[in-house]
Amino acid sequence: MKLNWLWTLGVGVALFFMTNVTMQSTGNPNFFPTVIMLGSFVVPVAFVSFFYEHIRDRDIPLSVLGGSFLLGGAIGTIAAGLLEYSTLTSSSVSSLFGVGLIEESAKIIVPVFLFLGWKYRHQADGLLFGVTVGMGFAALETMGYALVTLIQSQGDVTAMNQVLLVRGLLAPAGHGAWTGIVCAVLWRERAKAGKININGWVIGAFILAVVLHALWDIVNSQNSNAIAYGGMLALAIVSLELLFALYASARKEAGLTPMTEPTDDEKFDKRGKPG
Repeated sequence: MKLNWLWTLGVGVALFFMTNVTMQSTGNPNFFPTVIMLGSFVVPVAFVSFFYEHIRDRDIPLSVLGGSFLLGGAIGTIAAGLLEYSTLTSSSVSSLFGVGLIEESAKIIVPVFLFLGWKYRHQADGLLFGVTVGMGFAALETMGYALVTLIQSQGDVTAMNQVLLVRGLLAPAGHGAWTGIVCAVLWRERAKAGKININGWVIGAFILAVVLHALWDIVNSQNSNAIAYGGMLALAIVSLELLFALYASARKEAGLTPMTEPTDDEKFDKRGKPG
């Protein structure tokens, strides 16, 4: 059983708290960037590591995955930020659905380029790229929210840490899950048809991601903490259930079972090298 992702999570969390304690005990503001970076990236990186260890294709190097995380996240946040600034002027329900549509579209820009390249052909590849880009987007977005909170609160470390902890814990059930769902279905339907196949399943997966995203923003905007956190918890469960159902399907396609974890050579023999 591979548990490197747990080591990544454990070490990252430990470093976050150690840096936080050092910053608060010394009063040294130079630690703020490190705290924000660790708080924003630890959970997303660990979540991506989990999927990379368990369903990765033999031909996906870490450089491609890391590039997808940073490039996909950066392009997604830039595109979403520009479109939202230009088109959205309120926090109405329709505007929040607009946010969902814009951000879910922005996050699949880099995965679509990888998809069109045809090098990575398995459903597992799509799920991995989707989760990776979604987590990159979430990490960069969290950094922004944490910095804004720190500035607006005039240096309130507790408020900043609350943003980092809440968004960090919820990130896998949000951006990571939604983009992972869309990309897994996109790759799966192409694998079934042997050609690019934007059918009802793909369109439905994208619409589902937009709706889940919009509902998340709607419940998060409620004044009642009970409604906000209860709603986000329910949506998190639904999102992760869907993602891990596709994860199980991707493992089955790859010839893996919950009880076995073949070596890299065995994975290669079962799946074959993509053409």
